[in-house]
Amino acid sequence: MLFILAAAIACAQDRAAVERYVSAHQPQIMAEFIQLLSIPNVGTDRPNIRRNAEFIRAMLQRHGLEAELLETAGNPLIYAEKNQPGAAKTILFYIHYDGQPVDPARWKQASPFQPIMRDGRMEEGAKLVPNFAVSAAFPDNWRLYARSASDDKAPIIAFCAALDALAGRTAANVHVVIDGEEEMSSPSLPAAIARYRDKLRASLLLILDGPVHPSGRPTLSFGARGIVTLGLTVYGPKMALHSGHYGNWIPNPAVRLAQLIASMKDDQGRTTIAGFYSDVPPLTAQQRSVLKSVPDDEPALLKLFGVARPDAVGESLQEAIQYPSLNVRGMHSGYDDRTIIPPDATAAIDIRLVKETPSARMVELVRAHIEKQGYHIVESDPTDAERMRYPKLVRLNAGEAEEAFRTEPESPAAMEVTRAMERMWGAQPVLIRTMGGTVPIAEFIRELNVPAVGVPIVNFDNNQHGDNENLRLGSLWSGIVSLAAMLEMQ
Repeated sequence: MLFILAAAIACAQDRAAVERYVSAHQPQIMAEFIQLLSIPNVGTDRPNIRRNAEFIRAMLQRHGLEAELLETAGNPLIYAEKNQPGAAKTILFYIHYDGQPVDPARWKQASPFQPIMRDGRMEEGAKLVPNFAVSAAFPDNWRLYARSASDDKAPIIAFCAALDALAGRTAANVHVVIDGEEEMSSPSLPAAIARYRDKLRASLLLILDGPVHPSGRPTLSFGARGIVTLGLTVYGPKMALHSGHYGNWIPNPAVRLAQLIASMKDDQGRTTIAGFYSDVPPLTAQQRSVLKSVPDDEPALLKLFGVARPDAVGESLQEAIQYPSLNVRGMHSGYDDRTIIPPDATAAIDIRLVKETPSARMVELVRAHIEKQGYHIVESDPTDAERMRYPKLVRLNAGEAEEAFRTEPESPAAMEVTRAMERMWGAQPVLIRTMGGTVPIAEFIRELNVPAVGVPIVNFDNNQHGDNENLRLGSLWSGIVSLAAMLEMQ
Protein backbone atom coordinates (compact mmCIF):
# COMPACT_ATOMS: atom_id res chain seq x y z
CA MET A 1 0.00 0.00 0.00
CA LEU A 2 2.81 2.41 0.89
CA PHE A 3 4.51 1.61 -2.44
CA ILE A 4 1.31 2.37 -4.36
CA LEU A 5 0.83 5.61 -2.42
CA ALA A 6 4.43 6.66 -3.06
CA ALA A 7 4.05 5.91 -6.76
CA ALA A 8 0.85 7.95 -6.93
CA ILE A 9 2.54 10.89 -5.20
CA ALA A 10 5.50 10.69 -7.57
CA CYS A 11 3.18 10.68 -10.59
CA ALA A 12 1.23 13.65 -9.27
CA GLN A 13 4.51 15.49 -8.76
CA ASP A 14 5.61 14.71 -12.32
CA ARG A 15 2.36 16.05 -13.73
CA ALA A 16 2.49 19.15 -11.51
CA ALA A 17 6.05 19.87 -12.64
CA VAL A 18 5.05 19.70 -16.31
CA GLU A 19 1.99 21.85 -15.73
CA ARG A 20 4.07 24.45 -13.87
CA TYR A 21 6.46 24.60 -16.81
CA VAL A 22 3.60 25.03 -19.27
CA SER A 23 1.95 27.74 -17.18
CA ALA A 24 5.20 29.66 -16.93
CA HIS A 25 6.05 29.39 -20.62
CA GLN A 26 2.71 29.85 -22.39
CA PRO A 27 3.76 33.09 -24.15
CA GLN A 28 6.92 31.48 -25.57
CA ILE A 29 5.05 28.35 -26.68
CA MET A 30 2.38 30.45 -28.38
CA ALA A 31 4.91 32.70 -30.10
CA GLU A 32 6.56 29.70 -31.73
CA PHE A 33 3.18 28.25 -32.64
CA ILE A 34 2.02 31.46 -34.31
CA GLN A 35 5.21 31.58 -36.38
CA LEU A 36 4.69 28.02 -37.56
CA LEU A 37 1.02 28.52 -38.41
CA SER A 38 1.86 31.63 -40.44
CA ILE A 39 3.71 29.56 -43.07
CA PRO A 40 1.22 28.21 -45.68
CA ASN A 41 1.38 24.42 -45.77
CA VAL A 42 -0.83 23.05 -48.55
CA GLY A 43 1.07 20.02 -49.85
CA THR A 44 1.13 21.15 -53.48
CA ASP A 45 2.67 24.53 -52.57
CA ARG A 46 6.26 23.29 -52.81
CA PRO A 47 8.09 26.57 -51.95
CA ASN A 48 6.09 27.10 -48.75
CA ILE A 49 6.24 23.42 -47.85
CA ARG A 50 10.02 23.73 -48.01
CA ARG A 51 9.82 26.80 -45.76
CA ASN A 52 7.80 24.76 -43.25
CA ALA A 53 10.32 21.95 -43.34
CA GLU A 54 13.28 24.25 -42.78
CA PHE A 55 11.51 26.10 -39.96
CA ILE A 56 10.60 22.85 -38.16
CA ARG A 57 14.08 21.40 -38.62
CA ALA A 58 15.59 24.49 -36.99
CA MET A 59 12.93 24.41 -34.27
CA LEU A 60 13.70 20.80 -33.37
CA GLN A 61 17.38 21.67 -33.16
CA ARG A 62 16.61 24.56 -30.80
CA HIS A 63 14.77 22.10 -28.57
CA GLY A 64 17.75 19.80 -28.26
CA LEU A 65 17.38 17.24 -31.05
CA GLU A 66 19.66 16.47 -33.97
CA ALA A 67 17.51 17.20 -37.00
CA GLU A 68 17.74 16.97 -40.76
CA LEU A 69 15.61 16.87 -43.89
CA LEU A 70 15.18 13.53 -45.63
CA GLU A 71 14.56 14.15 -49.31
CA THR A 72 11.90 12.13 -51.12
CA ALA A 73 10.37 12.10 -54.57
CA GLY A 74 7.91 14.68 -53.23
CA ASN A 75 7.93 16.83 -50.13
CA PRO A 76 10.77 16.27 -47.66
CA LEU A 77 10.43 14.36 -44.42
CA ILE A 78 11.80 16.01 -41.29
CA TYR A 79 13.76 13.61 -39.11
CA ALA A 80 15.16 14.23 -35.65
CA GLU A 81 16.60 12.13 -32.86
CA LYS A 82 17.76 12.32 -29.28
CA ASN A 83 19.55 9.18 -28.15
CA GLN A 84 20.32 8.12 -24.59
CA PRO A 85 23.41 6.01 -23.82
CA GLY A 86 22.41 2.47 -22.92
CA ALA A 87 18.72 2.95 -23.74
CA ALA A 88 16.95 -0.33 -24.42
CA LYS A 89 14.10 1.17 -26.42
CA THR A 90 13.63 3.53 -29.35
CA ILE A 91 10.32 5.38 -29.63
CA LEU A 92 9.50 6.82 -33.04
CA PHE A 93 7.00 9.70 -33.10
CA TYR A 94 5.08 10.27 -36.36
CA ILE A 95 3.54 13.69 -37.05
CA HIS A 96 2.76 15.59 -40.26
CA TYR A 97 3.27 19.23 -41.20
CA ASP A 98 1.19 19.57 -44.37
CA GLY A 99 -2.44 20.70 -44.24
CA GLN A 100 -5.63 20.53 -46.22
CA PRO A 101 -6.28 22.98 -49.09
CA VAL A 102 -8.10 26.20 -48.16
CA ASP A 103 -10.79 28.44 -49.58
CA PRO A 104 -9.91 31.77 -47.93
CA ALA A 105 -13.31 33.27 -48.73
CA ARG A 106 -14.98 30.76 -46.41
CA TRP A 107 -12.83 31.64 -43.40
CA LYS A 108 -13.95 34.27 -40.88
CA GLN A 109 -10.53 35.94 -40.86
CA ALA A 110 -8.19 37.69 -43.27
CA SER A 111 -6.31 34.51 -44.14
CA PRO A 112 -6.23 30.91 -42.87
CA PHE A 113 -2.50 31.50 -42.40
CA GLN A 114 -2.90 34.61 -40.27
CA PRO A 115 -3.85 33.08 -36.91
CA ILE A 116 -6.53 34.78 -34.83
CA MET A 117 -7.73 34.10 -31.29
CA ARG A 118 -11.31 33.91 -30.04
CA ASP A 119 -12.48 33.61 -26.45
CA GLY A 120 -14.41 30.44 -27.27
CA ARG A 121 -16.10 28.67 -30.19
CA MET A 122 -16.93 30.89 -33.13
CA GLU A 123 -20.19 28.99 -33.65
CA GLU A 124 -21.27 30.01 -30.13
CA GLY A 125 -20.64 33.70 -30.72
CA ALA A 126 -17.11 33.91 -29.31
CA LYS A 127 -15.38 37.25 -29.72
CA LEU A 128 -11.99 38.08 -31.19
CA VAL A 129 -9.17 38.58 -28.72
CA PRO A 130 -7.24 41.67 -29.88
CA ASN A 131 -3.45 41.70 -29.66
CA PHE A 132 -3.57 38.14 -28.34
CA ALA A 133 0.05 37.43 -29.25
CA VAL A 134 1.31 39.68 -26.42
CA SER A 135 -0.91 38.13 -23.75
CA ALA A 136 0.77 37.05 -20.53
CA ALA A 137 -1.55 34.04 -20.14
CA PHE A 138 -3.74 32.00 -22.46
CA PRO A 139 -6.93 30.58 -20.87
CA ASP A 140 -8.05 27.05 -21.61
CA ASN A 141 -11.25 28.09 -23.40
CA TRP A 142 -9.55 30.43 -25.87
CA ARG A 143 -9.34 29.04 -29.39
CA LEU A 144 -6.65 29.63 -31.99
CA TYR A 145 -8.04 29.72 -35.54
CA ALA A 146 -5.75 28.82 -38.46
CA ARG A 147 -5.19 26.05 -40.97
CA SER A 148 -3.41 23.13 -39.25
CA ALA A 149 -3.91 24.64 -35.79
CA SER A 150 -5.15 21.16 -34.85
CA ASP A 151 -4.27 18.99 -37.84
CA ASP A 152 -1.36 18.62 -37.39
CA LYS A 153 0.94 21.42 -36.22
CA ALA A 154 -0.30 21.43 -32.62
CA PRO A 155 1.42 18.08 -31.88
CA ILE A 156 4.72 19.45 -33.23
CA ILE A 157 4.57 22.36 -30.79
CA ALA A 158 3.34 20.14 -27.93
CA PHE A 159 6.14 17.62 -28.52
CA CYS A 160 8.81 20.32 -28.31
CA ALA A 161 7.23 21.87 -25.21
CA ALA A 162 6.98 18.46 -23.50
CA LEU A 163 10.66 17.84 -24.19
CA ASP A 164 11.53 21.23 -22.67
CA ALA A 165 9.30 20.58 -19.65
CA LEU A 166 11.39 17.46 -18.96
CA ALA A 167 14.62 19.41 -19.52
CA GLY A 168 15.42 17.01 -22.35
CA ARG A 169 15.50 13.97 -20.07
CA THR A 170 14.10 10.83 -21.71
CA ALA A 171 14.53 7.20 -20.73
CA ALA A 172 14.36 5.83 -24.28
CA ASN A 173 15.90 6.94 -27.54
CA VAL A 174 13.49 9.41 -29.09
CA HIS A 175 13.22 9.64 -32.87
CA VAL A 176 10.77 11.82 -34.79
CA VAL A 177 9.60 11.71 -38.41
CA ILE A 178 7.36 14.50 -39.69
CA ASP A 179 5.58 13.86 -42.99
CA GLY A 180 4.92 16.57 -45.58
CA GLU A 181 2.33 14.68 -47.64
CA GLU A 182 -0.08 13.07 -45.17
CA GLU A 183 -3.07 15.04 -46.43
CA MET A 184 -2.18 13.81 -49.93
CA SER A 185 -2.11 10.14 -48.72
CA SER A 186 1.70 10.18 -48.30
CA PRO A 187 2.58 8.99 -51.84
CA SER A 188 6.34 9.41 -51.29
CA LEU A 189 6.46 7.62 -47.95
CA PRO A 190 6.72 3.97 -49.12
CA ALA A 191 9.88 4.60 -51.15
CA ALA A 192 11.31 6.69 -48.32
CA ILE A 193 10.94 3.75 -45.94
CA ALA A 194 13.32 1.66 -48.02
CA ARG A 195 15.73 4.56 -48.44
CA TYR A 196 15.84 5.57 -44.76
CA ARG A 197 14.96 2.31 -43.02
CA ASP A 198 17.91 2.42 -40.62
CA LYS A 199 16.82 5.80 -39.26
CA LEU A 200 13.21 4.69 -38.90
CA ARG A 201 13.79 1.47 -36.96
CA ALA A 202 12.05 1.58 -33.58
CA SER A 203 10.58 -0.48 -30.76
CA LEU A 204 7.33 1.49 -30.75
CA LEU A 205 5.60 3.96 -33.07
CA LEU A 206 3.46 6.73 -31.58
CA ILE A 207 1.19 8.57 -34.01
CA LEU A 208 0.44 12.16 -33.02
CA ASP A 209 -2.66 12.91 -35.06
CA GLY A 210 -6.41 13.14 -34.64
CA PRO A 211 -8.71 14.37 -31.86
CA VAL A 212 -9.25 13.17 -28.32
CA HIS A 213 -12.59 11.68 -27.29
CA PRO A 214 -15.46 14.23 -27.09
CA SER A 215 -15.34 13.88 -23.30
CA GLY A 216 -12.01 15.71 -23.41
CA ARG A 217 -10.28 13.01 -21.41
CA PRO A 218 -6.75 11.90 -22.39
CA THR A 219 -7.13 9.37 -25.18
CA LEU A 220 -5.20 6.55 -26.83
CA SER A 221 -6.15 4.95 -30.13
CA PHE A 222 -4.84 1.56 -31.19
CA GLY A 223 -5.85 1.46 -34.83
CA ALA A 224 -7.57 3.25 -37.66
CA ARG A 225 -9.92 2.11 -40.37
CA GLY A 226 -8.70 2.18 -43.94
CA ILE A 227 -10.63 3.26 -47.01
CA VAL A 228 -11.18 2.36 -50.64
CA THR A 229 -13.42 4.38 -52.93
CA LEU A 230 -15.64 3.08 -55.72
CA GLY A 231 -17.39 4.78 -58.60
CA LEU A 232 -20.53 3.21 -60.12
CA THR A 233 -22.13 4.28 -63.40
CA VAL A 234 -25.30 2.51 -64.53
CA TYR A 235 -26.08 3.03 -68.21
CA GLY A 236 -29.42 3.68 -69.89
CA PRO A 237 -30.07 5.00 -73.40
CA LYS A 238 -27.22 6.54 -75.40
CA MET A 239 -28.87 9.96 -75.11
CA ALA A 240 -31.47 11.61 -72.87
CA LEU A 241 -35.02 10.71 -73.97
CA HIS A 242 -38.41 12.37 -73.50
CA SER A 243 -40.10 10.70 -70.52
CA GLY A 244 -43.53 11.09 -72.09
CA HIS A 245 -42.61 9.42 -75.35
CA TYR A 246 -40.45 6.64 -73.89
CA GLY A 247 -41.37 6.28 -70.20
CA ASN A 248 -42.50 2.71 -69.34
CA TRP A 249 -40.50 1.40 -72.29
CA ILE A 250 -36.86 2.51 -71.96
CA PRO A 251 -35.28 1.45 -68.62
CA ASN A 252 -34.31 4.33 -66.34
CA PRO A 253 -30.69 4.07 -65.11
CA ALA A 254 -31.42 6.21 -62.01
CA VAL A 255 -34.02 3.70 -60.85
CA ARG A 256 -31.72 0.80 -61.59
CA LEU A 257 -28.87 2.42 -59.69
CA ALA A 258 -31.15 2.98 -56.70
CA GLN A 259 -32.24 -0.67 -56.85
CA LEU A 260 -28.64 -1.86 -57.12
CA ILE A 261 -27.53 0.16 -54.11
CA ALA A 262 -30.61 -0.92 -52.17
CA SER A 263 -29.60 -4.53 -52.79
CA MET A 264 -26.38 -3.87 -50.85
CA LYS A 265 -28.06 -2.89 -47.55
CA ASP A 266 -30.94 -4.15 -45.41
CA ASP A 267 -33.39 -1.98 -43.49
CA GLN A 268 -31.16 -2.11 -40.39
CA GLY A 269 -28.18 -0.66 -42.24
CA ARG A 270 -26.28 -3.95 -42.43
CA THR A 271 -24.42 -4.66 -45.65
CA THR A 272 -25.88 -7.67 -47.45
CA ILE A 273 -22.94 -8.29 -49.79
CA ALA A 274 -21.89 -11.92 -49.31
CA GLY A 275 -18.74 -12.22 -47.19
CA PHE A 276 -18.60 -8.52 -46.28
CA TYR A 277 -18.22 -9.18 -42.55
CA SER A 278 -17.16 -12.82 -42.56
CA ASP A 279 -13.40 -12.28 -42.12
CA VAL A 280 -13.85 -10.25 -38.93
CA PRO A 281 -13.54 -12.60 -35.92
CA PRO A 282 -15.94 -12.32 -32.98
CA LEU A 283 -14.88 -9.83 -30.35
CA THR A 284 -13.38 -11.30 -27.20
CA ALA A 285 -14.68 -10.45 -23.75
CA GLN A 286 -11.63 -8.27 -23.15
CA GLN A 287 -12.12 -6.42 -26.41
CA ARG A 288 -15.79 -5.82 -25.62
CA SER A 289 -14.75 -4.47 -22.24
CA VAL A 290 -12.46 -1.94 -23.93
CA LEU A 291 -15.27 -0.83 -26.26
CA LYS A 292 -17.73 -0.46 -23.39
CA SER A 293 -15.25 1.64 -21.41
CA VAL A 294 -15.42 4.46 -23.99
CA PRO A 295 -17.68 7.17 -22.50
CA ASP A 296 -19.78 7.87 -25.60
CA ASP A 297 -23.06 9.70 -24.96
CA GLU A 298 -24.98 8.05 -27.78
CA PRO A 299 -28.41 9.59 -26.99
CA ALA A 300 -26.84 13.05 -27.06
CA LEU A 301 -25.14 12.30 -30.38
CA LEU A 302 -28.39 11.07 -31.93
CA LYS A 303 -30.15 14.21 -30.70
CA LEU A 304 -27.36 16.40 -32.08
CA PHE A 305 -27.55 14.68 -35.49
CA GLY A 306 -31.37 14.58 -35.53
CA VAL A 307 -31.53 10.80 -35.96
CA ALA A 308 -34.06 8.64 -34.08
CA ARG A 309 -32.29 5.29 -34.34
CA PRO A 310 -28.82 4.20 -35.47
CA ASP A 311 -27.97 1.38 -37.84
CA ALA A 312 -27.67 -2.04 -36.25
CA VAL A 313 -24.25 -3.27 -37.40
CA GLY A 314 -23.00 -3.23 -33.80
CA GLU A 315 -24.51 -2.84 -30.37
CA SER A 316 -22.81 0.54 -29.94
CA LEU A 317 -20.96 3.19 -31.92
CA GLN A 318 -17.61 1.73 -30.86
CA GLU A 319 -18.62 -1.80 -31.86
CA ALA A 320 -19.92 -0.61 -35.23
CA ILE A 321 -16.51 0.87 -36.03
CA GLN A 322 -14.88 -2.55 -35.60
CA TYR A 323 -16.51 -3.71 -38.86
CA PRO A 324 -16.11 -2.57 -42.47
CA SER A 325 -18.75 -0.14 -43.69
CA LEU A 326 -20.22 0.70 -47.07
CA ASN A 327 -21.21 4.33 -47.49
CA VAL A 328 -22.91 6.06 -50.43
CA ARG A 329 -21.58 9.59 -50.28
CA GLY A 330 -23.23 10.90 -53.43
CA MET A 331 -25.59 10.04 -56.31
CA HIS A 332 -26.40 11.92 -59.48
CA SER A 333 -28.55 11.50 -62.55
CA GLY A 334 -30.41 13.70 -64.99
CA TYR A 335 -31.96 17.09 -64.18
CA ASP A 336 -34.39 18.46 -61.64
CA ASP A 337 -36.20 20.61 -64.22
CA ARG A 338 -36.35 18.42 -67.33
CA THR A 339 -38.72 15.52 -67.96
CA ILE A 340 -36.21 13.08 -69.41
CA ILE A 341 -34.99 9.54 -69.00
CA PRO A 342 -31.30 10.18 -68.28
CA PRO A 343 -28.55 8.34 -70.18
CA ASP A 344 -26.74 7.28 -67.00
CA ALA A 345 -26.68 7.47 -63.23
CA THR A 346 -23.63 7.60 -60.98
CA ALA A 347 -22.85 6.87 -57.37
CA ALA A 348 -19.74 7.56 -55.31
CA ILE A 349 -19.11 4.94 -52.62
CA ASP A 350 -16.52 4.50 -49.93
CA ILE A 351 -15.77 1.34 -48.01
CA ARG A 352 -14.12 1.81 -44.62
CA LEU A 353 -11.80 -1.10 -43.95
CA VAL A 354 -10.66 -2.84 -40.81
CA LYS A 355 -7.45 -4.79 -40.33
CA GLU A 356 -9.04 -8.11 -41.37
CA THR A 357 -10.60 -6.75 -44.59
CA PRO A 358 -7.96 -5.70 -47.16
CA SER A 359 -9.15 -3.40 -49.91
CA ALA A 360 -8.59 -5.77 -52.85
CA ARG A 361 -10.82 -8.45 -51.33
CA MET A 362 -13.59 -5.99 -50.49
CA VAL A 363 -13.65 -4.60 -54.03
CA GLU A 364 -13.97 -8.14 -55.39
CA LEU A 365 -16.88 -8.85 -53.04
CA VAL A 366 -18.68 -5.79 -54.38
CA ARG A 367 -17.90 -6.84 -57.94
CA ALA A 368 -19.32 -10.31 -57.33
CA HIS A 369 -22.47 -8.85 -55.78
CA ILE A 370 -23.07 -6.56 -58.75
CA GLU A 371 -22.66 -9.45 -61.17
CA LYS A 372 -25.09 -11.50 -59.08
CA GLN A 373 -27.69 -8.77 -59.67
CA GLY A 374 -27.46 -9.47 -63.40
CA TYR A 375 -25.09 -6.68 -64.43
CA HIS A 376 -22.29 -6.89 -66.96
CA ILE A 377 -19.37 -4.82 -65.65
CA VAL A 378 -17.34 -2.65 -68.01
CA GLU A 379 -14.14 -0.71 -67.32
CA SER A 380 -15.07 2.25 -69.56
CA ASP A 381 -18.12 3.54 -71.42
CA PRO A 382 -19.79 0.59 -73.16
CA THR A 383 -19.48 0.02 -76.88
CA ASP A 384 -22.51 -0.23 -79.14
CA ALA A 385 -22.00 -3.98 -79.30
CA GLU A 386 -22.01 -4.25 -75.49
CA ARG A 387 -25.14 -2.11 -75.28
CA MET A 388 -26.99 -4.45 -77.64
CA ARG A 389 -25.75 -7.63 -75.96
CA TYR A 390 -26.21 -6.85 -72.25
CA PRO A 391 -29.49 -5.48 -70.86
CA LYS A 392 -27.87 -4.27 -67.63
CA LEU A 393 -24.56 -2.41 -67.85
CA VAL A 394 -22.48 -0.81 -65.11
CA ARG A 395 -19.00 0.63 -64.93
CA LEU A 396 -17.08 -0.07 -61.73
CA ASN A 397 -13.94 1.93 -60.94
CA ALA A 398 -11.94 1.51 -57.75
CA GLY A 399 -9.76 4.33 -56.45
CA GLU A 400 -6.48 4.02 -54.59
CA ALA A 401 -6.82 2.44 -51.19
CA GLU A 402 -5.47 3.10 -47.72
CA GLU A 403 -5.34 -0.04 -45.61
CA ALA A 404 -6.33 -0.30 -41.95
CA PHE A 405 -4.03 -1.05 -39.03
CA ARG A 406 -4.49 -2.04 -35.42
CA THR A 407 -2.35 -2.89 -32.39
CA GLU A 408 -4.61 -4.72 -29.95
CA PRO A 409 -5.11 -2.79 -26.67
CA GLU A 410 -4.25 -5.93 -24.69
CA SER A 411 -0.88 -6.37 -26.44
CA PRO A 412 2.26 -5.72 -24.33
CA ALA A 413 3.27 -2.55 -26.20
CA ALA A 414 -0.23 -1.07 -26.01
CA MET A 415 -0.53 -1.85 -22.31
CA GLU A 416 2.82 -0.18 -21.66
CA VAL A 417 1.62 3.02 -23.33
CA THR A 418 -1.64 2.85 -21.38
CA ARG A 419 0.20 2.48 -18.07
CA ALA A 420 2.43 5.46 -18.89
CA MET A 421 -0.62 7.64 -19.52
CA GLU A 422 -2.30 6.34 -16.35
CA ARG A 423 0.79 7.16 -14.28
CA MET A 424 0.86 10.73 -15.52
CA TRP A 425 -2.87 11.47 -15.20
CA GLY A 426 -3.77 9.24 -12.24
CA ALA A 427 -6.62 7.63 -14.19
CA GLN A 428 -7.10 5.37 -17.18
CA PRO A 429 -7.33 7.23 -20.50
CA VAL A 430 -10.09 6.64 -22.98
CA LEU A 431 -9.05 3.58 -24.99
CA ILE A 432 -10.19 3.59 -28.63
CA ARG A 433 -9.60 0.17 -30.21
CA THR A 434 -10.14 1.52 -33.74
CA MET A 435 -10.61 5.10 -34.90
CA GLY A 436 -13.28 5.62 -37.52
CA GLY A 437 -11.07 7.86 -39.64
CA THR A 438 -8.11 6.87 -41.79
CA VAL A 439 -4.45 7.62 -41.19
CA PRO A 440 -2.54 6.89 -44.42
CA ILE A 441 0.49 5.19 -42.88
CA ALA A 442 -0.63 1.56 -42.63
CA GLU A 443 2.08 0.53 -45.12
CA PHE A 444 4.60 2.50 -43.06
CA ILE A 445 3.61 0.48 -39.98
CA ARG A 446 3.71 -2.85 -41.82
CA GLU A 447 7.07 -2.16 -43.44
CA LEU A 448 8.66 -1.18 -40.13
CA ASN A 449 6.97 -4.14 -38.39
CA VAL A 450 6.43 -2.10 -35.26
CA PRO A 451 3.51 -1.80 -32.80
CA ALA A 452 1.74 1.51 -33.30
CA VAL A 453 -0.45 3.54 -30.96
CA GLY A 454 -2.14 6.86 -31.62
CA VAL A 455 -1.76 9.64 -29.05
CA PRO A 456 -4.25 12.34 -30.10
CA ILE A 457 -4.23 15.61 -28.17
CA VAL A 458 -6.50 18.13 -29.95
CA ASN A 459 -10.16 18.95 -29.27
CA PHE A 460 -12.73 16.89 -31.17
CA ASP A 461 -14.67 19.97 -32.39
CA ASN A 462 -11.75 21.52 -34.24
CA ASN A 463 -13.28 21.78 -37.76
CA GLN A 464 -10.52 19.47 -38.95
CA HIS A 465 -10.23 19.50 -42.77
CA GLY A 466 -12.91 22.19 -42.92
CA ASP A 467 -13.07 25.96 -42.85
CA ASN A 468 -12.24 27.81 -39.63
CA GLU A 469 -10.08 25.04 -38.21
CA ASN A 470 -9.24 25.73 -34.59
CA LEU A 471 -7.49 24.51 -31.46
CA ARG A 472 -8.85 24.84 -27.93
CA LEU A 473 -5.84 25.97 -25.91
CA GLY A 474 -6.70 23.76 -22.96
CA SER A 475 -6.24 20.79 -25.30
CA LEU A 476 -2.75 22.02 -26.17
CA TRP A 477 -1.76 22.47 -22.53
CA SER A 478 -3.06 19.03 -21.50
CA GLY A 479 -1.58 17.52 -24.66
CA ILE A 480 1.87 18.65 -23.56
CA VAL A 481 1.35 16.71 -20.32
CA SER A 482 0.29 13.59 -22.24
CA LEU A 483 3.32 13.77 -24.53
CA ALA A 484 5.59 14.21 -21.50
CA ALA A 485 4.21 10.87 -20.29
CA MET A 486 5.20 9.29 -23.59
CA LEU A 487 8.69 10.79 -23.46
CA GLU A 488 9.23 9.38 -19.95
CA MET A 489 8.47 5.81 -21.04
CA GLN A 490 11.33 3.43 -20.35
